[in-house]
Amino acid sequence: MHFLDQAKIHVKSGAGGSGAVSFRREKFIEYGGPDGGAGGKGGDIVFEAVAGLNTLIDFRYTQHFRAPRGKGGAGRNKTGAGGKDLVIRVPVGTQILADDEDRTLIADLTLEGQCVVLLHGGQGGRGNASYKSSTNRAPRQHQTGEPGEEAWVWLRLKLLADVGLVGLPNSGKSTFLNSVTNATAKVGEYPFTTLRPQLGVVRHKGREFVLADIPGLIEGAAEGAGVGDRFLGHVERTRLLLHLVDSAGEDPAAALRTVSDEMERYGAGLSEKTEIVALSRIDLVDAKQLKKARDSLSKAGAPDALAISAATGDGIEALLDRIVERLGPEPEAAEPEDGNERAWSPL
Repeated sequence: MHFLDQAKIHVKSGAGGSGAVSFRREKFIEYGGPDGGAGGKGGDIVFEAVAGLNTLIDFRYTQHFRAPRGKGGAGRNKTGAGGKDLVIRVPVGTQILADDEDRTLIADLTLEGQCVVLLHGGQGGRGNASYKSSTNRAPRQHQTGEPGEEAWVWLRLKLLADVGLVGLPNSGKSTFLNSVTNATAKVGEYPFTTLRPQLGVVRHKGREFVLADIPGLIEGAAEGAGVGDRFLGHVERTRLLLHLVDSAGEDPAAALRTVSDEMERYGAGLSEKTEIVALSRIDLVDAKQLKKARDSLSKAGAPDALAISAATGDGIEALLDRIVERLGPEPEAAEPEDGNERAWSPL
């Protein structure tokens, strides 16, 4: 399945049905009076966060969504049927943003089953029965239904994971993800093998947690270099960061600082998150090179960096133990809350 983390779509709620103009016509009742019913309400546009989705790829091929309109009223004071709500299902972690200069946040769907009514359907029009009065016994006026609301909005997916994998390109993140989860991330001996975020579930000593591998970061990522600003968005919601530094790299300390600096520039609390640093790919270096890399990281502020090799399994157990320890108790699930994040009106 292809990964897509943002999409622009057009949504329109249903218009209300028009009220009816009708008069009662029955045998032996000469002046039955008006009996035109009201029109039905138009359908709402509703977004629902569902499990089992981790991409917005479907919205690349379908960009226009319209809810059904309400049915018109009828004689015998029959109200028209309401238009059915259009429920648009999106992955958990999807944000809905206005199509304005600031991309104003409208709603943030972070829990499975969470729903938000984005656009309300138009109200149905009044039938002529509602216009009857002591001075107007046979009204012929009626009301058309209200139009639906419409707007262009952006959908932006920020993956929900417990642990976010960060590091420079080709630092061993995908190999590590594949070794500890059921994921099948692409691995290669060249930079930018990973071009889209990957998710995997780790099971360790009776505990489960979700691990997200984002593509390698480069200098300037916070400003969008290599689309790094979008990649960093996927680790905003993680509880813990696992920072892999290639032990076979030329300057491990510089690699550590590059990624840390980009996270600090990006903001969103990334630099304040709990971070575990690990020297990866130790199967590619000898003891002398490994000691040099450890000393380099220690001087750069990471004295307790673990040494691991996803290829041989060395150090993996100890690293997973530390991750589980730092994650602490599993958080209690919160109840979904409906509603918008900010007051917002469609265009």
